[in-house]
Amino acid sequence: MSIVIIKYNAGNIFSVENALKRLGTEAIVTGDIKLIREADKVIFPGVGEASSTMKYLRENGLDKCIQELKQPVLGICLGMQLMCSRSEEGNADCLNIFDIGVKRFISQKHEDKIPHMGWNTITNLEGAIFDNSMENEYTYFVHSYYVPMCDHTAATTDYILPFSAGLHKENFYATQFHPEKSGTVGEGILRNFLDIK
Repeated sequence: MSIVIIKYNAGNIFSVENALKRLGTEAIVTGDIKLIREADKVIFPGVGEASSTMKYLRENGLDKCIQELKQPVLGICLGMQLMCSRSEEGNADCLNIFDIGVKRFISQKHEDKIPHMGWNTITNLEGAIFDNSMENEYTYFVHSYYVPMCDHTAATTDYILPFSAGLHKENFYATQFHPEKSGTVGEGILRNFLDIK
């Protein structure tokens, strides 16, 4: 089975590669469209800024490539947000795989710190990357923008307000948190993704 991690101008790609190695899986880190299309599974991770990243994806033909993928795809953090329709971060038009916009957290009270950073629970889990044992377990978040609750919500977390911690539509899966930094729960999510038929 060939696993590709999409390489682009965003950080955190190699921590995903290392997490897969811990599961005994070697991944190819590449921006080569042919290799991405031929892979059995594709991971679209990222830490960065939405508008500049979308510009890079368009300039390198990766936007259309990702939109057209038919194999299982996992977006992580910025990767998940870029799979949405639009982001308030730089007013970016995104990939529109999930028909929902990304919003910036706004503090409601003094103790609301932005970015949302650290461990928080995931609930109301749906889809192949989650299993029942993960309900109410803690995963690791670092983000200032969030995806509101919507028809594609596959996991929920509450910080300032309830938001989508996971999304799912057809062959596209996504998490706002970082499974590669989320201990045994995160490893389980990555393993479930690798096991999707």
